[in-house]
Amino acid sequence: MQKRAERSPADTVADVLRPSHRRADSRLSQRAGAHTLELTGVGEEAWIEVVQTMDAVYADLVHHQVELERKNAALEEAQQFIGSVVAAMTDVLIVCDRHGRIERANAALEQLTGCSETELIDVPLQTIFSQQSRPLIARLTDGSHAGLAIADQEVGLIDMNGHPTPLAINCSSRFDHKGALVGWVLIGRPVGELRRAYESLNRTHRELTQAQQQLVLSEKMAALGRLVAGVAHELNNPISFVFGNMHALKRYGERLTTYLQAIDRGESAEALQKLRAKLKINRVLADITPLVEGTLEGAERVSEIVQDLRRFSSTQSELADTFDLGRVIRTAVSWVVKACRTKPVIELKLPEPFDVVGRKGPVHQIIVNLVQNAIDVMGDSEEPRVVIEGRVEEAEVAVVVRDFGPGIAPEALQRIFEPFFTTKKIGEGTGLGLYVSYGLAEELGGKLEAHNHPDGGAVFTLRLPLQERGQDA
Repeated sequence: MQKRAERSPADTVADVLRPSHRRADSRLSQRAGAHTLELTGVGEEAWIEVVQTMDAVYADLVHHQVELERKNAALEEAQQFIGSVVAAMTDVLIVCDRHGRIERANAALEQLTGCSETELIDVPLQTIFSQQSRPLIARLTDGSHAGLAIADQEVGLIDMNGHPTPLAINCSSRFDHKGALVGWVLIGRPVGELRRAYESLNRTHRELTQAQQQLVLSEKMAALGRLVAGVAHELNNPISFVFGNMHALKRYGERLTTYLQAIDRGESAEALQKLRAKLKINRVLADITPLVEGTLEGAERVSEIVQDLRRFSSTQSELADTFDLGRVIRTAVSWVVKACRTKPVIELKLPEPFDVVGRKGPVHQIIVNLVQNAIDVMGDSEEPRVVIEGRVEEAEVAVVVRDFGPGIAPEALQRIFEPFFTTKKIGEGTGLGLYVSYGLAEELGGKLEAHNHPDGGAVFTLRLPLQERGQDA
């Protein structure tokens, strides 16, 4: 114990501390010396407490040092990230202080002006813009517009050749952590680039519109190809009726000619009476008017079918007019059914009258597509059946087409109106019928909906306004 007492307090601390402890800064040494002076002559427990205090102080110092290094690393990483983002920007970036002097610029500004960022630092912001643009820029530099924001303003930036380059800029105020105004951030893009982008977008839009029109026409032609047999049958009936009537009129004309010639020859009344009975002139006279009316009716029916075909296949938009929606539905159903090998049972529940104001052609095409789709999904059914119901609901009409097939799978229900999506086998469908119908319904101011019926089968509902938007009754 005597030996321990002979050692100085400084020696005791030095023996206990690790080598790393001895590298502490001078302030820590002074603090330790002060503790040593106060505790001179005190017992061993006091010195142990001194050592523990020194360890705690040093550990705290090391902790703060590690935390400081971590924050410095994070700050350097953030600085590198911001620098890489700024360098990668294709738009012009200018950061200036509240007096309008440039504090930072990116590579896009360097490329336009031909000056490096070092050369641009502390340069007044107005000097890099044209004379016409400086009044706008001056509004920023007077320091009285805290919160000022400029959106999509066109200014002239002086390029490396001394010419103003049109620039669309956006400007926002910059604040410090206390909310005080410290400057502004300007982001700009050359107007020529914007114009090129707009022209490219406009060109793409035109191409898409043209492609959509071609898709609509292609689907029309595909549907018409499927309906050729039905359309031919529709035309055959009135044409046959016209032909039959015309042959009868020809025979009646020959009889009337023979009778009139006998009158011209001055035949006797008795001879004329016998000839009249032989030629059945009274019957001919009674039949002429119905035959002519029937022929006209058949010709009008042929004309209507031809007009329907023209509207169905035409690429031109027809004018809106009042038409009988029930007749359009019946015509569309007739076309589809007569082209089918297996004739389905069609139940029509249509109100009378069922008139709407709009364009008949697109409505006809939608109904054709819906009925054709309903019949196709029941291809394996022994007794295919389609129910078509029409309703008037306030300012719109609804045409509901229900089939009795397997229904629509849940995963397909979300995509049923997408282009080229089809659940049919390869070669049996283009996947455009419902897509085109959906677009036509929206074009008419209505909508097309699809869901499964609780008792089985799929239900498609076409909703149309009683009067198409923008059209007078």
